[in-house]
Amino acid sequence: MRSRANIVWVVATTIFASTVSALAGPCTADISQLENTIRNSATNPLAGPTGQQTIAAQLGHQPTPDSVRQAEEQASEKVESTLSRAKVLDAQGRGAECERALHEARLLLDKP
Repeated sequence: MRSRANIVWVVATTIFASTVSALAGPCTADISQLENTIRNSATNPLAGPTGQQTIAAQLGHQPTPDSVRQAEEQASEKVESTLSRAKVLDAQGRGAECERALHEARLLLDKP
């Protein structure tokens, strides 16, 4: 009886996996890979989204802890919105535009 349950489980899993891959867009795998990269780098304090250098930084002004936190939040929000845009474009089957959005997200993460 146990082997019958295992067979049912394997068949159900296979059907589910084939259904999910059939619904995948042109850059679904790339989106998944980038999300894994983001998840895996969450514990590394030197990894994560970056923003543009401000004029104040170019003038030698030291950042405050609050300004650093705000810059990190803004960079994270930008990556999240860019990744969301890529997902929408992927669902619409617009592969080239999805790849451009992913490229933009990778640049923000400094992972071209």
